[in-house]
Amino acid sequence: MRSCNLKTTIHFEGNALARLAKLEYKKVFIIADPFIVSSGLIKAVTKHLDSAHIEYKVYSDVVPDPTVDKVVSGVTALVREMSPCLIAVGGGSAIDLAKCVRLFAHNHNSDYAPHFIAIPTTSGTGSEVTSFAVITDPKKNIKHALIDDFLLPNEAILDVEMVKSVPASVTADTGLDVLAHALEAYVSTEADYFSDMYAEKATSLCKHYLVRSYNYPKTHENKARDKMHVASCLAGIAFNSVSLGICHSIAHQLGAQFHIPHGRANAIVLPEVIGYNSGISENTFALENPAPCVSKYANMSRRIGLIGYDDIACVKSLAFYIRSMQIEMGMPVSVHEAVPNLTYAEYESKLSAMAEAALLDRCTKTNPRVPSKEDIISILKKIW
Repeated sequence: MRSCNLKTTIHFEGNALARLAKLEYKKVFIIADPFIVSSGLIKAVTKHLDSAHIEYKVYSDVVPDPTVDKVVSGVTALVREMSPCLIAVGGGSAIDLAKCVRLFAHNHNSDYAPHFIAIPTTSGTGSEVTSFAVITDPKKNIKHALIDDFLLPNEAILDVEMVKSVPASVTADTGLDVLAHALEAYVSTEADYFSDMYAEKATSLCKHYLVRSYNYPKTHENKARDKMHVASCLAGIAFNSVSLGICHSIAHQLGAQFHIPHGRANAIVLPEVIGYNSGISENTFALENPAPCVSKYANMSRRIGLIGYDDIACVKSLAFYIRSMQIEMGMPVSVHEAVPNLTYAEYESKLSAMAEAALLDRCTKTNPRVPSKEDIISILKKIW
């Protein structure tokens, strides 16, 4: 028997943030990105709390890729307040930090489980509907992926007002993270009817609205940003139930070792992983025993309107289209483009350790093809 549970209540469209004025809690602890506070965007949240006379404290000691010490500091601050409601406002880092802070505060005191609301300000991680979080250990250059039902927010608020100011480059990075989430969930060994439904819709929205969302600063087209905000959430729902694959396992290592933004790292890796999983390269024209994921990649390619005369051509079209989107949005397509000062000798010296860590990553377990250390190293060499 298998189950599909969607435990997070999602508020979207219209003035979704107005939900905050209806909270039954009189005290709230907010964990927010520093930029959200300094730019004044936090007022879009706090004005609703003010109107309902809800007391709140804003905590903004948040850094990209939250570290172990930041989690400890956050737990200390939250436990000091003991607020019955926790609100995370920001990108994946702020939401991941809030998740971890809530989890470890609960582990410290099993009676304390604050109601948790996530308000994303980027359209990428889908963290507002997942039981995943990533913590970085800077001393060991390792990213730890945590999976626990307690990390799942009780509510998520998707409001386009919170993503209008996102720079185009961040929109590109986070948008391709959405696509990676959807495609990896789609070919996961645990994929089912329900995860496929969410993954297909998320991928379709990316195809039609990602580049338009990237061009938002020039066009001010709210619709595209709104659609990508929903796509991020849908992809999050998909991978939360069936997990991901080695694209993420490898991207985690690139982030830990070279500080490449997570979505950008996924975008660099994804086309190569599609080729590896399917056993298809640019010189492949026939497969004697195609892997099951070949038909799924091909099906997704057709669903989003890409052209191919057979499954192999469709898979190639999908990988090519992803690279084309990267180029159109001015993104690096290789590690050495993403980190210009990195030498190949330095990169090569870390290949073995990165491959070993990727194999141990929890996302690897559900990859459609079981990789060896040599396979991971080969992919890492190809993306150099």
